This record gives sequence, structure tokens and C-alpha cells, in this order.
Amino acid sequence: MVEIDSAMIERLRRLSVADIATSLVNRGLRNVVMDGVVPVKFSGANMIGPAFTLRFIPARDDLAAELGARLPRENLQRRAAEECPPGHVLVFGASGDARSASAGESLLTRLHVRGCAGAVTDGGFRDTADTAKLDFPLYHSRPAPLPGSTHLLPVELNVLIGCGGVAVRPGDIICGDSDGVVVIPIGLVHEIADQAEALNLSESFAAEMLREGQSLHDLYPRSPKMQDTFTRWKASRPPSGLAPGGV
Repeated sequence: MVEIDSAMIERLRRLSVADIATSLVNRGLRNVVMDGVVPVKFSGANMIGPAFTLRFIPARDDLAAELGARLPRENLQRRAAEECPPGHVLVFGASGDARSASAGESLLTRLHVRGCAGAVTDGGFRDTADTAKLDFPLYHSRPAPLPGSTHLLPVELNVLIGCGGVAVRPGDIICGDSDGVVVIPIGLVHEIADQAEALNLSESFAAEMLREGQSLHDLYPRSPKMQDTFTRWKASRPPSGLAPGGV
């Protein structure tokens, strides 16, 4: 598996989900943004980390009893909260079912205290007024007050799952901002970071020129004169070249 270091995490943290998603689409990966998954509360800091996954299936009383009899002391949700490595994002595959909670305040607090990077579900979290105070990145589809066992049965840890209509493999890079969540296949992370940084720079230039009254026709695509302006503008930028916050 490709490893990413803290420098790459910080590079990605400065990029927007929109720029990352566009770079993935340009690479030929179109289904990368989780549908309907939004922040519980966006603090202004982007969420970045490798995925650690938990797969749910729809709850069924006989299956729950069977699994409970076989593994009476095993609770996969608690195991996920204890085993998700620091710096990773716990991703719940709930098949879009927010009738009951993928997790609540206790589990999410434990993740936060252990140094995990965030939690994402295409279902719902409960206790959202309290979890929003954690200063911990959380993404879901909507609040879900009922206990998870009402409709969800956890069955596997750290396996390939679907979340928000997107396939997530353990170790894929999960990126979240105020727009939502995008998944970067781990093998493409360096390439996509380079492309998204270049896109960020191009869009920052276009935004500045538009504020100065330039026409869209001169910017998309750039006219020869505007390309010369961009070359000079780019040379004057700080080393990172990125707009603050990746906008």
C-alpha cells in the first residue's frame, strides 16, 4: 500500500473538495464524491485521513441473535472506535440508511480523544448538538435519533464498503470540507495532489482577474495575452502557490 506522510496530509488539507474532485474527474474517475453526505458542523478545518471502515447491513432479528450468540463479547462499533488508528477517518457504510444512528456521542468522543481524523457515514449520527461541540470533523446525511441496532447491524471491519454511493477501500484518502466528502484512491494521491494544486492556482488567478473586471471569454480558455499575465502572476506567488484554505 502507498504510504502518505504528514507533509502530504497538510498539502491535501489546503485543497478544496471541489478541486480534488475535478482533478479526479479529469483523471477519469467520476464517482468519487459522496452523495448527500454533509458536515454536522464545519469548523473551517478540512478533514484529511486514510479510511478505516465499518460495514453495516440492514438489521434482522434472527441474524443479530445468531451473531450475538456466536460472538457474545464482540461489538464491532466499539471495536471500530478502539481500533481505528490515530490520524485515520472512520467511514461507516450504512447503505444510506439514516433511520437509526451509525454512531452517537460516546463512540465519536472516543474517536476524537484517540486522535482519529474524523468520522463519515451515509446514514446519520445521533446526539448531534453535543457532538458538534467536539471540534471533530463529522459528516452524515442527517440526524438519526434512534439507536443503531433498530435498523443497522455491523458485520465487518476494515473491508471494501460503499458510502454515499462511492466505493471506499481501507487506506483510501478521505477529504472533507464545507461542500462534502471526496475519496482519493490511495495509489493516485500524489498525482491528484499535484493536479489539484495546479487547478487551485489556475482558479485563484481566474477569480482575481474576474474581480478586476476581466471577461470569462478571456479566461476560459485563457487568451494568449491572459496566459502571459498568468505566467507573471504565478511567478509572483509565494512558494506554496495555494490560495489560503484552498479556495
